[in-house]
Amino acid sequence: MSDRTGRGRPRPLRIVLADDHPVVRRGLSRVLEGEGFEIVAEAAEIETARRHVRELRPDVLVLDLNMPGGSSLDAVAQLREECPETQIVILTMQSEPAYARRALSDGALGYVLKEAADAELVEAIRLAAAGERYLNPRLGARLAADAAPAASEALSERELADERHVALGHTNTEIADELFVSVRTVETHRAHIQQKLRMRSRSDLVRYALQHGLIETW
Repeated sequence: MSDRTGRGRPRPLRIVLADDHPVVRRGLSRVLEGEGFEIVAEAAEIETARRHVRELRPDVLVLDLNMPGGSSLDAVAQLREECPETQIVILTMQSEPAYARRALSDGALGYVLKEAADAELVEAIRLAAAGERYLNPRLGARLAADAAPAASEALSERELADERHVALGHTNTEIADELFVSVRTVETHRAHIQQKLRMRSRSDLVRYALQHGLIETW
């Protein structure tokens, strides 16, 4: 299997960091560079962020929702069309489910609240670079609570519960604690779900949950 450099050593993930507050950008840069990421450009407004992405083709754009110069939410869909190789992680103070729904629907792979720990943003970036979604767990729980009950003939009630937790980004350990079962049981259930639904990855399970109203309504 080849790496990003073809020289036996993967290159660091390349990040464009877009936030209109210089102090926030400096703090995030230190955190992300400390995790081995490369900050290739920074932007304080939407059009600069779009230009950097088009010119530099980074692995991930970390994008604040409240940016001058336009709508960050509109930019998500535009950038996904212009530069599909660049994944987008939203970093925001906006905890309303509607913002997360719109961002994920338009193509963002991560939605992280600024109040969360730095480790959450790091995880979201790594998952996005691998083509997988990350949704802030607390916000995901609100989406699940708001969602209308959805019938699914494919999965049992226990499997539906497991599927919701997986789609919301919970780890196997967190799911086990929530459902009062062992981690091995969770792993077995997840394998059965993927086999039953003919899916191979977490992103496939997230897509199924979205399509069937298991974590949000549209």
